[in-house]
Amino acid sequence: MSDQSHRYRRLAVALVGTLLLAARAAAHGGALRASAGSLSVPTWLFLLTGGGVVGASFLLASFVTDRAFVRSIHDWHRTAAVDSVLNVGAKLTRALSVVVLAGIVAIGLFGPDGPDAAFRNAAILVVWVGWWAGYVATVYLVGNSWPAVNPWRAIADVLPSFGFDYPEKLGAWPSVVGLLALVWVEVVSPLADDPALLALVILGYSAFTLSGALLFGTDTWFETVDPVSRVFSYYGRVAPVQRTEEGNLELRLPGAALTEPKLVDGADEVAFVVALLWVTTYDGLVGTGAWETFARTVVGAGVPAVLLYPTVLLVGFGLFWGAYRLAARYSRKTAETYLTPQAIGRRLAPSLLPIAAGYHLAHFLGYFISLSPVLVGVLQNPMVPPINPVVIVLPAWFGMLAVTFVLVGHLLAVWVAHATAYDVFPGRLQAVRSQYPFVVVMVLYTMTSLWIVSTPSGSPPFV
Repeated sequence: MSDQSHRYRRLAVALVGTLLLAARAAAHGGALRASAGSLSVPTWLFLLTGGGVVGASFLLASFVTDRAFVRSIHDWHRTAAVDSVLNVGAKLTRALSVVVLAGIVAIGLFGPDGPDAAFRNAAILVVWVGWWAGYVATVYLVGNSWPAVNPWRAIADVLPSFGFDYPEKLGAWPSVVGLLALVWVEVVSPLADDPALLALVILGYSAFTLSGALLFGTDTWFETVDPVSRVFSYYGRVAPVQRTEEGNLELRLPGAALTEPKLVDGADEVAFVVALLWVTTYDGLVGTGAWETFARTVVGAGVPAVLLYPTVLLVGFGLFWGAYRLAARYSRKTAETYLTPQAIGRRLAPSLLPIAAGYHLAHFLGYFISLSPVLVGVLQNPMVPPINPVVIVLPAWFGMLAVTFVLVGHLLAVWVAHATAYDVFPGRLQAVRSQYPFVVVMVLYTMTSLWIVSTPSGSPPFV
């Protein structure tokens, strides 16, 4: 039998084994929060099964693959030259994005208001349903189109730049702070219900980010400081469609671009990846009934409510970052390598991105599908929207998809970490052993994620 046949046989074994394990876990835990009470197995068994899937996938990948096989998978690609029509289309899209931004602000300030504004105001629906739930999913499922539709970058490109030197020692840390701040504002404020407040926040963000681009230049600002652009940049590396340095489009397998050596280059960028993972968890955590009980208990004990959300946000980020740094430190010991923990941490950090993408899809796909008819109906007449908008009611089995998305994200993360380890370490056994601490962290995080998507929902108090 040829080497190629051996490779396809190993790939088939790996895929079949992984799918069987994933399907079994999904069947046991097919529920979102609303239907969590219908679980036919104890929660602890459901969580252990999910964690076991991740651990088993690591063992499966370690036993049935070798360096040549992994390289053959990740080197596969197809490249297509981008013609002038696509470039012209990108220019038109950027101009249109500025018009859309202006429309969102105008409708937010002067459009329908009141208790039902969340279902009747186009500004809220476009931002949260169209952009944050729907568009973000296209970035990690298809490719990063944000540079072509970023309205702030389109405006900044026509403005002059003062050309100040950006302090290199700051690196990506401002984007870490910016990401945490944006998520905190989104959680504690009524941005999803108050269109005027949403419009004012967009105006404030526009003034801030355009000022930054004006001072330090468009490329420096949007590639280094702007947290929104950095989120899309990292999410886009999970996708199968990539843009090459020559400007062409490249089709690769999902996650294949995450093994590139310079994708995460520095402790600041590692912190941003960890922050991205944490904020997706935090956003889901504060919507659980367990959080509602915890928050009321803590505030009832005398802790000021205003400190609760930012404190948990920062403590959670610190715990996630500390756990990742600890895993990198132990990886150095288990692999018996001269590489520093910082170097190991930089190379393996991109493997966390599929987890964040899988959790985002699990969290927002149902929300997007349910409210898409409302969005379409309101956009047809933004100033006089339908009084009784149509909402799609999802079937009970839809909760199984959320569990599956979480598991698939973790399984892809295990594979990316496995491929990266083969690229970093010269010996096969050394590469496998280097992943032990990270697999432990991933298993624990898988169980945490499954608990969040399956536990009954609640209403975040004190916000």
